[in-house]
Amino acid sequence: MTTTLRTLQRLTLATAALAASGAVLAQATAPAEAPTPEHSFSFNAALTTDYRYRGIAQTRLKPAVSAGADYSHASGLYVGTWLTTIKWVKDAGGDAPLEWDVYGGYKGTAGPIGYDVGLLRYQYPNAKLGTSPNTTEIYGALSYEMFTVKYSHSLTNLFGFDDSKGSGYLDLSANFDLGDGWSVVPHVGRQWIRHNSAFSYTDWALTLNKDFGNGLSASAAVIGTNADKALYVTPSGRFTGRTGLVVGVKYTF
Repeated sequence: MTTTLRTLQRLTLATAALAASGAVLAQATAPAEAPTPEHSFSFNAALTTDYRYRGIAQTRLKPAVSAGADYSHASGLYVGTWLTTIKWVKDAGGDAPLEWDVYGGYKGTAGPIGYDVGLLRYQYPNAKLGTSPNTTEIYGALSYEMFTVKYSHSLTNLFGFDDSKGSGYLDLSANFDLGDGWSVVPHVGRQWIRHNSAFSYTDWALTLNKDFGNGLSASAAVIGTNADKALYVTPSGRFTGRTGLVVGVKYTF
C-alpha cells in the first residue's frame, strides 16, 4: 500500500470519526421535549348569538356572554367553573340572570380508550322558583379516536322539574379534524326527564369550528330538537328548541 493511499485512508477515518462525534454531540445537546406541566391553569371568555344547552335556548334565542376558569393536574384530576347569562329562569317567574357551573373530575386512558368521570353542579343564584332549578349531575364519558359517548345522571331534581331526580342525558358525538385549525363536530343527544315524559326530547347539532391560534377560536352550529313546541316556549310564544344557526367566538388564555 502506498504512502498516499494510507494517508487518504487515515483522513477518511478521521473525518468519519469527527462526523460521528458531531452527531453524538448534536443528539446530546438537542433540546428535549417539554414535559407535561404538573399544574395547568386556563381562562376563557365567549360571546354567542344564542346559548343553547342540550338543544334548548337558555337566553330567549338572544345573545349570551360567558366566562370560565379551569385547573388540571398531570395526574388527570381537574376542576373548573363557568358562568353565563341566561333568561329562562326569569321567563319561568324567577329572578336569576346567571347560570354558575362548578365541576370536577378525572380523565385518563386505558389503552386506546379515553375516559372521563366527574360531578357537575348547576347553580342559579336567587332563582326564587317553587322547585329549585339548582341541579347536580354525575357524568361518565368514553372516547375512541374521534368518537365520544357520554351519559349524565341527575342526583337532584333536574332544572326545576318536580320529582325529576334520576333524569338522564345521553350524548353521542364525533370530532373530525379537517386540518389548518378546522374541525367538524356532529352530535345527537337524548334528554329523559323522569316523571315528566312530555318534556323529554332528542336534540342534534352540526358544528364547524376554526382555531385561529393564540387562544382565539370561532364556531358556527346548526342546532335543533324535536321537543314539544307547546312546552318549550318563550313568554312571547317562540319555540326555544327550534332549528337555527348559532355563531360564537371564544378566547382562551
